[in-house]
Amino acid sequence: MRPTAAIVRLCLSAGIRKPWKQKSKTKRSKTMSGSDNNTKRTQLAVNRRTFVGDGLRVAGVVGLTGLAGFLVGRKSDAAETVWQLDPNKCVACENCATHCVLDKSAVICVHDFVMCGYCELCTGYFEPESGELTTAAENQLCPTGAIVRKFIEEPYYEYDIDDHLCIGCGKCVKGCGTFGNGSLYLQVDPHHCVNCNECAIAVACPSEAFSRVPASQPYIRKSENESQ
Repeated sequence: MRPTAAIVRLCLSAGIRKPWKQKSKTKRSKTMSGSDNNTKRTQLAVNRRTFVGDGLRVAGVVGLTGLAGFLVGRKSDAAETVWQLDPNKCVACENCATHCVLDKSAVICVHDFVMCGYCELCTGYFEPESGELTTAAENQLCPTGAIVRKFIEEPYYEYDIDDHLCIGCGKCVKGCGTFGNGSLYLQVDPHHCVNCNECAIAVACPSEAFSRVPASQPYIRKSENESQ
């Protein structure tokens, strides 16, 4: 608001020059000072947020690094050993065929030819009530036909396991162990096994036949165990 002429003359006669200008200047100064304070407060708030954000990012990186190191350590430990089952403890319960996390079980039948008698009537190959000793499907004990019978010479026959067909059911193992010399037994195939931290088959095994063995010696041979 502009002062009247009388007020101006009175101020001039008293030696006061344009007091309204000084007041306006002071007001602007206060306004500028308040603006500076607001700017400083904003900068401090931004700095605090930046500090907190940086701190959280650093903590996250450190945490992820530690987690990665832990997982690498666990992986290294697991890579040094693999799952295997002891054929002397195995009871051929058929859980190996149904409890593996893989569609096709990592457990397969192996044949120890050192122990095998090359029998014409192999109780691990033929059904107990088989009418004829032929390779017809109805005479075979294996549900997938994974055992290949081959004539050697009278009266000897050789029996090979087709790993791709074997499902680890253990029917042949039980038959060979009941009436034969037990040359057929189950083992974990380390090339097919994914080496879980906790093996689902091991958990379900009623005879606790599963354990970890050195990866450099992944098999447990039945003949070696029996000789010890």
